[in-house]
This record gives sequence, structure tokens and C-alpha cells, in this order.
Amino acid sequence: MYRGVCVRTAGASFFSLLLVMSGNAAAQSAAAPGQAAQGHEGHEGQTAGQEHTADQHAGHATSMFSMGDASGTALQPESSPMYALHGASGPWQLMLHGNAFLQYLDEGGERGNDQAGSINWVMLMGRREAVGGRVGFRSMFSLEPATIGGCGYPDMLATGEVCNDGPIHDRQHPHDFFMELAADYSRPIADRVTWQVYGGPAGEPALGPAAYPHRTSALPNPLAPISHHWLDSTHITFGVVTTGIGTNRWKAEASLFNGREPDEHRWDFDFAALDSYSGRVWFLPTSRWAVQFSAGHLNDAEHDSETESHRDVNRATASVTYHRPLTDDGIWATTVAWGRNAETGVDATHAVLFESAATMRSTHAVFGRFEVAQKSSDDLAVPVFGQMFTVTKLQGGYTWYVREWRGWSPGIGATASASFVPNDLRPAYGSRVNGGFGVFLTLRPAAHKM
Repeated sequence: MYRGVCVRTAGASFFSLLLVMSGNAAAQSAAAPGQAAQGHEGHEGQTAGQEHTADQHAGHATSMFSMGDASGTALQPESSPMYALHGASGPWQLMLHGNAFLQYLDEGGERGNDQAGSINWVMLMGRREAVGGRVGFRSMFSLEPATIGGCGYPDMLATGEVCNDGPIHDRQHPHDFFMELAADYSRPIADRVTWQVYGGPAGEPALGPAAYPHRTSALPNPLAPISHHWLDSTHITFGVVTTGIGTNRWKAEASLFNGREPDEHRWDFDFAALDSYSGRVWFLPTSRWAVQFSAGHLNDAEHDSETESHRDVNRATASVTYHRPLTDDGIWATTVAWGRNAETGVDATHAVLFESAATMRSTHAVFGRFEVAQKSSDDLAVPVFGQMFTVTKLQGGYTWYVREWRGWSPGIGATASASFVPNDLRPAYGSRVNGGFGVFLTLRPAAHKM
């Protein structure tokens, strides 16, 4: 308990510091807009971790941050907008990301519930030139352990992790306070080829697409996908080391990590052996596309309610992300993804996600998500062991971002959903189709102007 109080106090101090820093970064950006814009010239086609040698040879100022940077070592298309504040401290270039919602959610049906709370995360990154390449740190935190009550917020058909000695179902669990604490280093090793190493006590292995909190196609959407634990649930891993090589058109990487899911105590670290592994390949044919294939073995990842033990998981994923710039600083972002989990002693299950968001004039955002997933009776906590069910969810909404303030974009929005279950699950859910809705306030950094 003492440790939890200390972490809460440190967390409040850290978030206060970030608010001060955001004001300083916004002032610096306003004082030197030409420098910030020049720093992003020539980013088209650069991968995360790649040195911008062409710009250096041309005598241009360069930025340490690629437009394609996402969560961990994951990538998005280079035409991605960068929602962040920029600053500097000596030789270090700093970047502040974040996204926060103050939401009221109501899911219908026998398993539905309503809740007011806050979904949130903030990320601070720093990079500089050193040791013949580029070094950096990444830190990401969430106050959801304090702002999301119970075992999580209402999200019909969402499953994954354990709370109160049982599987979490029809809710999305709160994120841990420590979402990422990691460092990275990259340097050129051949013509147009860069080597990168990444790791730390909290981070993300090379498995799956860019995690949903970071995907541009999901950024205006407060809800987690119900396919999260088939695609990107390893975005919070307590212990990871990743290395890879790449150019501006491809990257191959591999990870060793702790594949066990975090427990319900959200303020601490859940360290264990680095006995899980994964590999991922990225293809970026143009600045608008990012394609990945990945697979991994997660040791003791899933809780087995019947035997009160843990099962290994072999996961495979594939995804395609497409970004189309729109006029007046707009972006249309779409992600299509597939994931497969093969758990020890259980039939393999699949999940498919289609997700899209269009932001026009940096003001109006329309978002939608369609998912189909196979989930076991254990996942859904229904009293029939060993049975598989195919469930579907359709969800979408609208966000209006009001006038930019000190580099931040506040907004207001609403969402609605429909969850579909097979007839065998009708007694548990009350109906084959259950609706849900939500209203929210949101705050995130404004798009960085290039």
C-alpha cells in the first residue's frame, strides 16, 4: 500500500510537470516556427530509428522524430500527422504526446453497465545524437488506475486479463500506470541500412500493428477494440529487448520479452523472465502505406479459469494501414488487421478489425470500427467450458475539436455501438443485439505544423 501511495504522489507530480513543460514547448514552437518546420523537411519515407543522412548532406536542420514513429518500435505511414508538442533541452530534442477523455459510457443488455471516468495516457520522448548514432528515451504513463473504477470501463464483448479472481469480460481493463519506460539506440551500418536496439522495464515487443492508443485510425475513439487481445495486447510488457535493421522501405525486427499479462494491481511493475519471443517485418511501399506481418510465442500469457493455471499463446498478426491526406490539414486513416491466438489445449481463435477515422480541417473527426472475433466460454465467462463463439461489434462516433489552445486541441464527442452475439449467448446477454452509447470530452496535442 505504501508503494501505491508513493507512486500516486509521483504520478501527480509528473503530470503537473508535463503541464508546465507543455506551456514551455508551445511557447518555443511559437517563437521558432520556421525552425520546427524545417526540422521535418525530408521525412517522407524515413523509418523509425533511421538517420536522416540525406538531409544532413544537404545542410538542412533535421528532427530526431520521424512522422512514422508509433508505439514501441512499430510504424505508421510517413504521411501520418504528428499530434505532439516539441521542445528542447541542450542537445536533447523533446516531444510530448498524449490523449485524454472524460467520458460517460452506457452499455445495454444483461451484461451492460454504465460508468463515468477518464481514459488517458501521456508520453514524453527525448532523443539526441551520440555514440555515432542516435540515443533516446521513452516514458508513457496513465492515471487510469485512479480514474477508471472497478475492473474497467463498460465495453461490450471486450475480454482479457483478470480481476477479482475471474476473467474480465464486457469491460476494458484500466492500463497500468507505467505503460512504457524504455530507451533506444540506432545508427547507420551500411548504405541506407540502420540498426536499432530498444528495451526497458516497460515497453512493447515487435508483435502486432501499432497499438490502438497510438493509431491515427483510432485516435478520436475512446473505446478499446474487442480484438485487442488478438492484435496488440502486448503494448504494455514488463521487460522487453528488441533489435532490428531497416531502410526507408522495410524493417525486420525480433524481441525477447515477458509475455505474461499484467495483474490487477496497476501501480507497480509485474516483472518475470524474458521467456517469450516474437518477430515482425514491415513494408512501407509509399508514404501512405504501412504493412506488417508478425508472430510470437507468449509464455504463461493467458489465465485458465478452469484449472487456475496459465496457458501459452502462439500469436500471428497481419495488418495494413493506409493514410490519405485531406485538404485543410485533414487526414483519413484506415487500418485493417487480422490476429490469431493458438492457446495451449484450446482451439485456435481468430479476430478481424476494420477501423477508420477521417479528420477534416483539424476540427471534425468521424470514426468507425467493425470487428468480428472468436471468443471462448472462458473469455466471456459463461458456464459452458470449451465452447467457442463468434461475436461482432459495430461502433462509431463523432468528435468536434474546438479552437486550439496553447498547442492543445480540446474536443467534445459522442459514440454509439451495437454488439451482436450468437443465439447460444442470448440467455447471458439478454438479446442477440445490444446497444451502447457514450459522450465525452477530450484533450490531445494539436497536429504539429510542418
